[in-house]
Amino acid sequence: MRAALVAQMRHSVAIGALATLAACGGGSGGGGVSPIPAPASAPSPTPTPVPTPTPTPTPSVTYDTTEYRATAGAVSMNALTAYTHGGTGAGIRVGVIDSGIDVQSLEFGDCSAGVGTGSCRITAASRDTAGNASIDDVGGHGTAVAFTIAGRRNDAGTQGVAFDAQLIVARADSPGSCATTGTDGGCKFNDSAIAAGLDAARTGGARVVNISLGGDAPNAQLLQAIDRATAAGIVIVIAAGNDGPDAANPDPFTSAANNAAVSRGLVIIAGSVNASDTISNFSNRAGTSANVYLTAVGESVRAPDANNTPYLWSGTSFSAPQIAGAVALLAQAFPNLTGAQIVQLLYATARDVGATGVDAVYGHGVLDLTRAFQPVGTMSLAGSGGQTSASINATLSGPMGDARQGALGAVVLDSFDRAFEMDLARTIRREGLARRLPGLMASRERSFSVGYSDLRVAVSLVPTQDSIRIERLGIGSRDASVARMLAASVTGRLGSGAQFAFGASEGGNTLAARLSGRDDPAFLVARDPAHDSGFDVDVTGSVAVRQLLGGWGLTLAQESGQVLTRRDTEFASLRWRPERYGYGRTTIGLDRRFGPLQAGLSLTHLDERDTVLGARFTGGFGAARADSNFIDLALRTDLGGGWSLGGSLRQGWTHARLRGVAGGGLIRTNGFATDLDKTGLFGRFDSIGLRVAQPLRVTRGGIDIALPADWDYATSSVSAWNVTQLNLTPQGREIDYELRYVWPFEGGDLSGNLFLRSDPGNYAALPDDKGAALRLTLGF
Repeated sequence: MRAALVAQMRHSVAIGALATLAACGGGSGGGGVSPIPAPASAPSPTPTPVPTPTPTPTPSVTYDTTEYRATAGAVSMNALTAYTHGGTGAGIRVGVIDSGIDVQSLEFGDCSAGVGTGSCRITAASRDTAGNASIDDVGGHGTAVAFTIAGRRNDAGTQGVAFDAQLIVARADSPGSCATTGTDGGCKFNDSAIAAGLDAARTGGARVVNISLGGDAPNAQLLQAIDRATAAGIVIVIAAGNDGPDAANPDPFTSAANNAAVSRGLVIIAGSVNASDTISNFSNRAGTSANVYLTAVGESVRAPDANNTPYLWSGTSFSAPQIAGAVALLAQAFPNLTGAQIVQLLYATARDVGATGVDAVYGHGVLDLTRAFQPVGTMSLAGSGGQTSASINATLSGPMGDARQGALGAVVLDSFDRAFEMDLARTIRREGLARRLPGLMASRERSFSVGYSDLRVAVSLVPTQDSIRIERLGIGSRDASVARMLAASVTGRLGSGAQFAFGASEGGNTLAARLSGRDDPAFLVARDPAHDSGFDVDVTGSVAVRQLLGGWGLTLAQESGQVLTRRDTEFASLRWRPERYGYGRTTIGLDRRFGPLQAGLSLTHLDERDTVLGARFTGGFGAARADSNFIDLALRTDLGGGWSLGGSLRQGWTHARLRGVAGGGLIRTNGFATDLDKTGLFGRFDSIGLRVAQPLRVTRGGIDIALPADWDYATSSVSAWNVTQLNLTPQGREIDYELRYVWPFEGGDLSGNLFLRSDPGNYAALPDDKGAALRLTLGF
């Protein structure tokens, strides 16, 4: 025979008295009941999981009530998270094997017409399995346990954890045993009756069964019933026992949990903690059963007895139904979950108390639905399988600046294949300001050039943190003609009508301009958009060939390199190292001189393998690639007296495609620059210039994407899609103003630059960026 864990309080006992029987784990001490004082409101955090599970319930019901706050177990596990995100236990059947239930109580619906009828949440599958006349409780313990699981929510007193759940009640107490009192008194239960109760719950469709009983290890008949239940995927929660702090291991009745062949990982041993997550003095500890042990509040749990009189109950009998109720909430909110997955989820998301990790006192820790209702493990976009990040799924580039996004709702699946709703717009990061003053402003930069006949070589080497790199500064053909190039290039002639150039860290368009003889001045910040990508790149190499055709020049240029984007890492030492994604660029251009006017028209094709105008898309959006075509018009005229006026205009069209999700779109861009330059202001070779420029900027467009809007658990497939646009047009518009002066000095030059950027990085909210640079360059 085995016993119920806690006996009811006799109404004749004075307030403050405590009655105990053989405890819920079989044993003495610990468990008990006491009359109800005025319940205290226990505050608890109510975080909202992000992303939230779908479907999102209509927010017309307020679940955070005084009744909820008075329910110690629900507050401890933060059941409010479940309620506000679709889990109340509706449609889930919970088996309760105990001393029956108060059928007349309205806490379980109106059962006056019989169980299983009308609003009665005690199902017709309920039955007596021990030879009693009915399932009507005479001991009180079964009613209190059932209420803890599924007591109604009516804004009075307290409520059950899964207040909409249905109950399959198996009354298993031996006839007359609950009426006895004394040292050996109290409800008694035979293994055969408990086994029959498990079978009734199984055939009745229970997802979880609560057994708040204790005593000797189960016999073969009961083990076979447990085996049948777990084979059907039913979770079984058994009270750990109330043998006090010296009980290092759970009650012997729980031993089936450690029998993998029988339990299949579906049997949870329930220990008790108080509202402060401290192990209850009466509770058996986890001990050798730590891997199948979970705790929940089992102290001062308010629930009615068989006569509908509320008491405060204590014992692991009342931590077990907290866990059983939580299982019902998860089963309803996420119908795809198997029983084994629910158990794994509860273990994985429990609050870690006591010693770090699974320990011999608290086992896995304290039941916590806050994390259980959040995504666990790796997330993927529903319908695509693409891994999705909860923090960053895209990084926009400089041409997109402060582009604002509307909601981009999508369904994602966690590692348990549970559907959650995520706003991907909140995971789009903006790159920020692109590089403007590169590392060769450092004093250790070295440049040199050599020439022979029609061949010229120029190199600039810049020490970096872990290497020496070749770097460009975007200086013009005039500086190059006197070997002041801050890059590496080789230029030469092939006969009288052809020229060629090779470059490292120099773009193909820059080489083409140099071969055409364009006399463009150099600026640090206000770059020519035809020679600058508008986002950070590292040019690996470039080549250009120019052929004279009468008065026209035809130039073909090719370059390759890597787009540089900010690295996502928690390691500070690696953050300065950018992520690199390959690109290729091809330009064909015509140029001609008309007296003092030099004109050029070129077509450029940019092929990005994993980026879109320097923007990176990952995770929920899938990888991206883009093909861009640009038309560039460049004009420069000699005004005489050392004065020149020039300008360029770029117009672009980018076709972007996402891989992993259905998405693509046309993006329009433009940029311009105009400058006035004077050579020989104070000396023969000094120069001064003023430029106004707009770097490459998206003017219209974005990426149309089809995002999963709803998930069908029955078919494990996306049931609705939402086509929306990822906006890439910024609010801000960067305009750069720069004044430069260069003075020849000791075989090199001394240069100074003053600049101002409005809406820097195409961010409307950023203040103007003002600065100055002074540079001394010496050749050797």
